[in-house]
Amino acid sequence: MLRLELTRGEGRLADQAVSRITEMIQSGSLPTGHKLPSVRGFAEQNDISKSTAVTVYDRLVASGLVSSRSKVGFFVASRTAPLELADASEPCEREVDPLWMMRQALKDDPSMLKPGCGWLPDDWLDGDSIRRSLRKISRSADAQLVGYGQPLGFAPLRHQLQIVLASREIAAVPSQIMLTDSVSQAIDLIVRFLVKPGETVFVDDPGYFNLLNNLRVQRTNIVGIPYTRTGPDLEAFAAAAERERPALYITNSALHNPSGATLSPATAHQLLKLAEQYDIPILEDDIYADFEETPSARLATLDQLDRVIHVGSFSKIMSAACRCGWIACRQDWLEGLRDLKLAIAVTSNELSAQLVHNVLQDGGYRRYVAGVRERLGRTSIVVRRQIEQTGLKLWTEPAGGIFLWAKLPKGVDATEIARQTAREGIALAPGNVFSVSRSASEYLRFNIAQSRNQKIYENLARAIDEYKTPA
Repeated sequence: MLRLELTRGEGRLADQAVSRITEMIQSGSLPTGHKLPSVRGFAEQNDISKSTAVTVYDRLVASGLVSSRSKVGFFVASRTAPLELADASEPCEREVDPLWMMRQALKDDPSMLKPGCGWLPDDWLDGDSIRRSLRKISRSADAQLVGYGQPLGFAPLRHQLQIVLASREIAAVPSQIMLTDSVSQAIDLIVRFLVKPGETVFVDDPGYFNLLNNLRVQRTNIVGIPYTRTGPDLEAFAAAAERERPALYITNSALHNPSGATLSPATAHQLLKLAEQYDIPILEDDIYADFEETPSARLATLDQLDRVIHVGSFSKIMSAACRCGWIACRQDWLEGLRDLKLAIAVTSNELSAQLVHNVLQDGGYRRYVAGVRERLGRTSIVVRRQIEQTGLKLWTEPAGGIFLWAKLPKGVDATEIARQTAREGIALAPGNVFSVSRSASEYLRFNIAQSRNQKIYENLARAIDEYKTPA
């Protein structure tokens, strides 16, 4: 007998029944191995329909609280928790590297402050436009909800991206644009396509830290090119190109991650000449383009997708949950990348692509983006002042974007500071996770939108003082 107190008129009966049984299992009043009534018996005992009873049991099985044994019945499942290897050691005590940084930034702890992460807070993003788009898709008879989609991705979004690229003076037809599930997937495909294991890839130093994870997985030889306030150090680039003969160079042109610098037109022209001289393809990651009010120099604009591959995504400005990125490049390369994508992933997320397309067509999207830029500008003034009052010095004054690159007092190790603040529930981004050469030990990257809480600077100042005067 499993008689429940169900009240009609107070929510769905199935919801009430699932809630009651869940409480009984978790409290132990229904012990592990206890056999539940049959579906018919449960329905009769609680004066509910058989279909409602089926729904209740299906949901309990899906939650793992109940197990179903064919031709035997339903039983309360074991409540033994699975082993979580991530808890085997204290995360903040592990080696501080790009993977450490990813674990800290993605930690599921609402109380944790994340001034070192690379995205906007949820309450800065336009969740209402995402909801409108989802409703529109659900109501449309033409929406593609169950199929694989095309290898290049949802055609209307690729046509929309043609317009976006044209606004940056990059000429690309839809057949030169392929959708991916993220910039990370785009980079992964391009590296697989152009670089053999053991070959050399140039990256900015400092540069995007998770890129280093990808390149190490693919067993490439990573060489860092020092990044200046106007772009890569051209003298160092030329010397390394002569010595290493790289298969690829990966860079941010605008609102550089982590430094906030912007590529100058003069540096861009000279860089493309060197790339031509040494026959080096360039992967230009433009994921922060929407944060820039006035577009600056783009390598793809000057090169028009000859040796430059241009990639982007909507995860930073629209939704990280909606995984949708893209690649724009010359036709022959895109055909090879398409086939590689078919081999590895078949197609990209068709539902996400439709969602993004609807949001881009929403009349409020441009106003929303302008509002985010304006809010970042206001917040940046406050955050810069807090950083400088804590004793750090900004490396440059970015033209926009979400990052500030700041130097700690002389001799203070950012890695140890980050390890200390992690114990206090604050995830900082130490410089050496961004640096192949490990030459940024005195730097921290701050996310302007995530760095407003005064607790960050109080803990940072205390950690610096303790580092200077060890016990």
